[in-house]
Amino acid sequence: METQQRIDIKKNDTVKVITGRDKRQAGTRSARIPGEGKILVEHVMMMKKAVKAVQGKTKGGIAEKESRINVSNVQLVCASCGKPSRIGHEIKGDRKVRVV
Repeated sequence: METQQRIDIKKNDTVKVITGRDKRQAGTRSARIPGEGKILVEHVMMMKKAVKAVQGKTKGGIAEKESRINVSNVQLVCASCGKPSRIGHEIKGDRKVRVV
């Protein structure tokens, strides 16, 4: 049985790719695929897809869309300093809070 990878990156967080073909590119997280530990980042890992024309609805051709990227290949960008940083957790009162 597979263990699920924890995804601490929330929607609309700014992330930076730290490895792979799109290294050093940044974007905002738009969606996640929790069972696989992958996320979608806007304008990162773009791939081309052939789209078939549907009569009266869409035009056919080659469309670009984001591909999934493993959550271990991105880091959260700190809002104050603008550098990629690790995510930590602290207990404040009775709640667990995410700390950058």
